Amino acid sequence: MRKMGLEMNNYKVLGIMIPLLLVLFFGATDAYCQNKDNTKSATAVLERLIGKRAAEFDLSIMESKNSANADSFEVATTANRVKIKGTSNAVLCYAAYTFLKDIGAASASWEGNRIDLPKTWPKYAKKGATPFKYREYLNACTFGYTTPWWDWKRWEQEIDWMALHGINLPTAMEGQEAVWQQLWKEYGVTDSQLKAHFAGPAFLPWQRMGNINSLEGSLPQEWINKKATVQKNILQRMRALGMHPVVPAFSGYVPKAFAEKHTDSKISELSSWSGGGFESTYLLDSKDPMFKEIGKRFIEIYTQWYGHSDFYLADSFNEITPPVSKEHKYEELSDYGNAIFQTIDSASPGATWVMQGWLFGDNKEFWTKEATKAFLSKVPNNRLMVQDYANDRYKVWENQEAFYGKQWTYGYVHNYGGSNPVYGDLNYYKKELAYVLKNANKGNLVGYGVMPEGLNNNSMVYEYIYDLPWTQGKESVNDWLNKYLKARYGNKINPPVFQAWQLLVQSVYSTKYWETRWWNDRAGAYLLFKRPTLKITEFKGNPGDKVKQKQAMTILQREAKNFTKNSLYQYDLRDVSRHYYSLCIDEELMECVAAYESKDITKADALFQKIEQQALDIDNIISGQPFNRLNYWLQTAWDYGSTAEDSRLYLKNAKTLITLWGGEGHLNDYASRAWSGMYKDFYWPRWKMFLQALRESKIKNKPFDESKERESIKQWETKWCESQEMYQN
Repeated sequence: MRKMGLEMNNYKVLGIMIPLLLVLFFGATDAYCQNKDNTKSATAVLERLIGKRAAEFDLSIMESKNSANADSFEVATTANRVKIKGTSNAVLCYAAYTFLKDIGAASASWEGNRIDLPKTWPKYAKKGATPFKYREYLNACTFGYTTPWWDWKRWEQEIDWMALHGINLPTAMEGQEAVWQQLWKEYGVTDSQLKAHFAGPAFLPWQRMGNINSLEGSLPQEWINKKATVQKNILQRMRALGMHPVVPAFSGYVPKAFAEKHTDSKISELSSWSGGGFESTYLLDSKDPMFKEIGKRFIEIYTQWYGHSDFYLADSFNEITPPVSKEHKYEELSDYGNAIFQTIDSASPGATWVMQGWLFGDNKEFWTKEATKAFLSKVPNNRLMVQDYANDRYKVWENQEAFYGKQWTYGYVHNYGGSNPVYGDLNYYKKELAYVLKNANKGNLVGYGVMPEGLNNNSMVYEYIYDLPWTQGKESVNDWLNKYLKARYGNKINPPVFQAWQLLVQSVYSTKYWETRWWNDRAGAYLLFKRPTLKITEFKGNPGDKVKQKQAMTILQREAKNFTKNSLYQYDLRDVSRHYYSLCIDEELMECVAAYESKDITKADALFQKIEQQALDIDNIISGQPFNRLNYWLQTAWDYGSTAEDSRLYLKNAKTLITLWGGEGHLNDYASRAWSGMYKDFYWPRWKMFLQALRESKIKNKPFDESKERESIKQWETKWCESQEMYQN
C-alpha cells in the first residue's frame, strides 16, 4: 500500500510537472519565435550587411530603463554567438554595427562597405545608453540635392545606413505630390493648373517650403506615381525598424490657381524669394476658415495613402518674412502657430508638430525672442519639436532660451547644397555636445543629429556625429579615430597612417563651417567653382591648415602601396588629394588674374597652363570615385524617365540644380560639386573663357568689360544645362 501510494504520488507529480514542462517548453519556444519575429527587420539589415553570419546574432527587444524613454543596448559574445539586447530594432542595428566596428570587422558608408569577419567572434561585452530619445537625420533640402532619382533599392540602402547609425527620427518627404494633387483637385484646381504649379523634381523641396512655384517643371505624372510607391516602402521599412518618420503637413501655401479661384479668402502674394527672379508664392491667412480645413484634409488624405504618422513637418516661413502687421505682429504670429498645430491635432490627435529652427538663425532681425515666443505660445510644450540643426553656424537655442519649454533637438547642417569640400570639426562636435548636456538652461532637449542638405561626402564626419549621442563626448577623438580606421581599412593601419589622419583632424577636420562657399555674394565650394570675377584677388583664403593637409596627403600617398586599388583607403586618398589640389588652384587663380591685370603676360600664361593641367588631373583623380562623377548624376536622372520627354526634363533639372540653380539672386553654384566631369567640362571652361578674354584685353590695351564677359559665360551655362550631353568619363 505504501509503495502504491508513492507511485500514485509520483504520477500526481508527473501529472502536474509534465503539463508545466510542456507549457514552459512551448511557451519559451513561442516567446523565442515571437522575439525573432519582433527583430526580423534588424536581422534583415544585418543579413544585407554581413550575409549568412547574421544568423549568429541573437537579437531581442528590451524595455527602456530610464524615465525619458531614451534608448540603450547590451552586447555580449558567448560560445561563438553574439547576443544583443536593445530598445528598438534600430538600436539593435546600431549595437551590432558598434560591435563589428569595435572589432575591426565592418565599416558601412555611402561610398561602399568593408566587411572582413573573423572566423570566430572575439570575447566582447559592452553596454550603451543615450540621453537623447531621438537621433534625427535628413534636411528637407536633401530631397532635391541628392534623392530626386532614387528608387527603392537606393532608399533601402540608405535606411539600412540609418539603422546601423542608430537614427530613429528621419525626415521622410518623398511621395507627397500625389497627396497634394488629390487635395487641390478636391478644391477645384485642374490638372493643367497643377502642371503649371508643380516645380521640377529637383526643385520640389523649395516649393514645399513656399519659396518657389513651377521652377523647371512641369512635374511628370510618372514621377509622382513612382515616388508614391517608393514612399510606401520607405515608411513601412522605417516603422518596422522602430523609427519615427517625420512626414509633411500643410503650412499655408496654396497654388496660384487656388488663390485666383478663392478671391474671398485672405491670401498674401509673397515677395520673390532669395534675391528675386522666382515666381510669387501664395500664403493663406491663418484666420481664414479654409486654413484648418485644408490642413486637416491634407493629413486625412496622406493617412489614406501612407498610414498613420506621429510627427508632421510644417514650415510656414522658411527664409520668408511672415506677412504680419506691425501693430498686431505677435498676435498674428501666435495665430499662425496655433492654426498649424490645430490642423495637425484635428486630423491626428496626439501627433507632434515638427518645425525647422533654421528661420530663427537666418532672420534674427525678425525673429526676436518676443516674436518666436508668440509664434510658439499656443502650442502645448509636448506637442511641438523645434529642430535646431544649424549649430555649426547659429546658436539659436541659446538666443531663444531653449525654445521656451518646447521639445527641441540639437544638431548641425554640415553639408550645404550637396557641395562637397573635405571638412568637418570633430573636436568642436565633441566639446559642444558636452557643453549642451551640462547646460542648466538646455530646456526640453530630446534629440541630436545632423541634417545635411546633401549626402555622399565626408563619411567620417557622420560616423563620428552618430556615435556621439552614445559616447556623450567621453571618448577622446584619437581613441575613436583609431577604431574608425581599423574598421574602415583593416589591420593594415600602421603608425604613419594614423599620424596622417591626426594631421587631417588638425587641418581639414577642424573646420566647423566651410566659409569659402559664400564669398563676395557668390556661391561655390572653391574659387574655381564660382562664376569668374576680377575681384578674386580680394579673397582672404580657405579655412584649414593647408601645410598639415599636404603632410597628411604625402604620408597617405606613401602608404597607399599597402592597400588594394578599390579599397576605401584609396577612395579617401583621392578625396584628400582633390581637396588639396583644388585649394592650390584657388591660390593660382588669384595669382593668374593679378598677373594679367598687371600685364605680366609670361607669368600669367604659365599659371594658366598650370591651372588647366591641375584641373584635368583632379578630374582624373575623382574618376576613381564612382558616385563623384557628373555622368553618374546625369545618367541616374535620365534613366529615371520612362519616356524620352521625361528623361530630357530630368536631365535638365539635374544639370540646372548643380549650376545655375535659378532666379536672379546669388544661388548659382550654390550646389557646386567636386565631381569628375565638373572640373573638365564646367568649372575650368568658364574660367578659361574669362582668362582668355582678360588676356586679350591686356595685350590689345583695351578696357576689360567684365560684365559683358560674365553675361557671355551665363549664356554658355544656359546652353550647357539645355544640352543633352552626358559627359561620359
